[in-house]
Amino acid sequence: MIAGWPATRFNNYAYDWLLAGEPAANWTPQSVIVAIDEETFHEQGGVHAIRTILANAMLKIAAAAPKAVASDVTLPDRTLDDAGVDQRLAEALARVPNLVLPCDVITAGGKARWEDPLPEFQKPATALGHVFRGESGTDGVDRVLPLEEIVDGKRRWALALEAFAVAHGDPIPTDSPDDVQVGDVQAGGVIIPAPRRADGRQLLIRYLSTGIPVVPVAELDRHLDLLTGKTVFVGVTALSAARDRVWTPYGKQVSGVEIHAHAYETIARGKFLTPARPSTVFGISVLFAVAAGLIFGLRSGWQAYALAALLLALAHWTPVEFFHHDLVFPYFATVAVAWISTGGAASFRYFFVQRQLRKSESERTRYQQALHWAAHEMRTPLTAIQGSSEIMTRYALPEDKRHQLSEMINSESKRLARMIQTFLDVERLADGQMEMKRETFPAAELVETCLKRVAPIAERKKIGVFLDHEVRGALTGDRELMEYALYNLLTNAVKYSPPETEIHVISELRGGELRLSVRDQGIGMDAKELKNIFKKFYRTRRAEASGEVGTGIGLSIVEQIVSHHGGRIEVSSEPQKGSCFTMIVTAT
Repeated sequence: MIAGWPATRFNNYAYDWLLAGEPAANWTPQSVIVAIDEETFHEQGGVHAIRTILANAMLKIAAAAPKAVASDVTLPDRTLDDAGVDQRLAEALARVPNLVLPCDVITAGGKARWEDPLPEFQKPATALGHVFRGESGTDGVDRVLPLEEIVDGKRRWALALEAFAVAHGDPIPTDSPDDVQVGDVQAGGVIIPAPRRADGRQLLIRYLSTGIPVVPVAELDRHLDLLTGKTVFVGVTALSAARDRVWTPYGKQVSGVEIHAHAYETIARGKFLTPARPSTVFGISVLFAVAAGLIFGLRSGWQAYALAALLLALAHWTPVEFFHHDLVFPYFATVAVAWISTGGAASFRYFFVQRQLRKSESERTRYQQALHWAAHEMRTPLTAIQGSSEIMTRYALPEDKRHQLSEMINSESKRLARMIQTFLDVERLADGQMEMKRETFPAAELVETCLKRVAPIAERKKIGVFLDHEVRGALTGDRELMEYALYNLLTNAVKYSPPETEIHVISELRGGELRLSVRDQGIGMDAKELKNIFKKFYRTRRAEASGEVGTGIGLSIVEQIVSHHGGRIEVSSEPQKGSCFTMIVTAT
């Protein structure tokens, strides 16, 4: 809407196109233009003789018994070289019934004032109508006429409006904030819907495509019958003398007197064009935006695009339909809203579908990789169970050996069960579907359990695992998940450390936080790798080159577990110098 509303020139072009596309009105013009044209000047003394020409024309017009006469020739100054010319013109004007003389707005000394005809040209019944047309459009086309002008505290109605009022016996129009009324509507009067706004009362001129009859002053004697019972507009149409030639929406250049005549016909026809209210424009624009959103929100594929095409067609047709009902709707506002909203909704729909597709693909890949991880992690206890049971079946073993293997099978079976449960818990944790247990347990027990579990693995590589400080404090959360997190850090330290090295577990309780650090002397990582280690299935180049089997999911799970407990993980590492992973969680 912001893009479309100020597109005045585009709206003007649309208005001109709609006006030109109107069928020819079944209307007989109620006015005639008496034109002081080039031929008249040529035959009757040129521009300097304009008052003599006007006086002679007025005498002939008065004899034709017109309904009213409106002159577009301003008469503010006296003729200095021949005072008799002004006297003859005054006498001619006095014989014209229902006369309307022009007044204009001039600015002198920075102050605007009315420039009226000389007192001798006015009689008591003479009306004054302003010929000030205001500003033309940015393209020089006259589409509107200000019905009233207030200058220096005096209000004057437009020449065309005064002519209509005088012709209908009601020389004083009545007005309200919303309209102007001339005469009794039942007796041929009109109500003009021209509300008073910041730019005054504006009348959209509905130009007659068939034109208005024009009679040159030089040919008045042969066509006086055309003036009888009509409102006559007298003015200069000659290119050499007319100062006010403008363009109409039909692409024709006309003089000022013709503009006034067309404005008169607009009033006489009573078929007015009015701009749509801003609230109406806003409401309909919002409806188009909402409709575009609903189309792509509720439909997809060809159905959505077919409905969008209908919506765009409707947006283009809406101003046309309004115009058929005599309302001028800003064309570009609805079109801009419809196109931008439709494009935005379609783009959102496209990226939304793409995002859903990527999410679906990601979920499928994650599921496959999770299964791969589970299969890998479960292989160790399964191998132990399978090997022990096979030995017990194949060989006759002493009772103590059988007891030992039975305990191993039982231990590994329980470990496998815990691993499966942990796997399921981690999956639900990743999906946000798991409600973690809330229990309080000593941190020392957590560390002791994990150290016992990792000891056999470390012994096989002759790696020493040391607890540097007494573990103090208690944790609140899911004990099994926290065991998994710490155990994973310990097994990673063993896995990626060379034989005969040391791993140190450091515990520090400070400020209500427990810091559990696992420091090794392993392969280490560089700064770039540290940024990615908590991404699922990411493995460093050194880890892959070490020959150790892994899926890269462990640290991601550790990070999720710690964050779900309201904690965080800090990592420091250098290539070939080892790494230190620190879990920081709330403790009491």
